[in-house]
Amino acid sequence: MRLLTLRTGNGTGTANGTVAVRQDGDTLTEIDGFADVGELLRSSDWEATAKAANGATHPAEGADLDAVVPSPGKIICVGHNYRNHIKEMGREVPEFPTLFAKYQESLIGPNDDLALPQESDAVDWEAELAVVIGKKGRRISEADAADHIAGYAVLNDVSMRDYQFRTIQWLQGKTWEKSTPFGPALVTKDEFTAGPLMTSAVDGEIQQQTPTGDLVFTPEYLVSYISTIITLNPGDVIATGTPGGVGHAQDPKRYLQEGQILVTTIEGLGQLKNRVVKEA
Repeated sequence: MRLLTLRTGNGTGTANGTVAVRQDGDTLTEIDGFADVGELLRSSDWEATAKAANGATHPAEGADLDAVVPSPGKIICVGHNYRNHIKEMGREVPEFPTLFAKYQESLIGPNDDLALPQESDAVDWEAELAVVIGKKGRRISEADAADHIAGYAVLNDVSMRDYQFRTIQWLQGKTWEKSTPFGPALVTKDEFTAGPLMTSAVDGEIQQQTPTGDLVFTPEYLVSYISTIITLNPGDVIATGTPGGVGHAQDPKRYLQEGQILVTTIEGLGQLKNRVVKEA
């Protein structure tokens, strides 16, 4: 099942006009009573509710989509989780996951403009597989972790490298407003398993191309490890790390420029397509 957050533009759903929808082929069907996918996931019977939905319908083509979970309680990101990226950045394979956070203000829809801030001239791409939590849990065993995963989506952890490396803490380079495309859909775990190819491209030129199954730490391990530290709630997001091919590691270094198109794709999950636009 594919679940999305549709901007309706007519005031339904939240004050901003959004509604959770189910995609069936070329049709989006509203899931009445839920303003977005995050709100839906907080319902104990979200899966049955989504399957049974028969609300108003919309064409999928040209739909104005918000971030699939627009307001997650937590966005926990993992650094250094693909061996080819670890190597290109000159690091050692970590014994434990490297964790940092993003905040919801950084999220944008799958086709929204990506904000290029005035303050940074080192804005880099990082294609990632996102895990979305569907069931609350603390100290979840790795064996039980799959039961707590609602599904998967595409995310690009766009990073302001100059700010990221000002200190040994990465947060300030990772959570700039309107910089993180996320979506287009949550694909439930029965329809997707980590493994298919993930790519990022800038103006049609492939930069990253690695199977999502090449992770050092699997989604199940990450759910278990992170839930040892803090309770994971429905709608929380884990961004599982990026593979090799980032602009910062190239010689010479390459960064996003105004007017470029960043496309992030994971086979079976979908595509993000974002124009880079300089902030006023």
